[in-house]
Amino acid sequence: MSQSTPPQSSLTKMIGLDLLGVGRLHVILLIFIFISAIGVVLATHNTRQMAVQRENLLLEKDILDGEWRNLILEESALAEHSRVQSRSVEELNMERPAPDKEVIIKLR
Repeated sequence: MSQSTPPQSSLTKMIGLDLLGVGRLHVILLIFIFISAIGVVLATHNTRQMAVQRENLLLEKDILDGEWRNLILEESALAEHSRVQSRSVEELNMERPAPDKEVIIKLR
């Protein structure tokens, strides 16, 4: 037996030719399976990243809602009529005018 190519390369060549000839459909299906598997992995990864991002945003929303409620309470406390009246008397030396000093403007 005087073959110029070693048996291993001959076997590799035969497998390659067989895949390209007879098993072409199988190779194409295998490639599509790998592509779809990579697509599934990427979609799962993106979904998990978005779920984590959503959780972080919901936590931030809860914190901001609490801060908003505190600001509303602070605003209502600062705008309370008795507080405004007492500060106007104490800090600005304001007082209610006497009834004879009041001026009434009538609109037509």
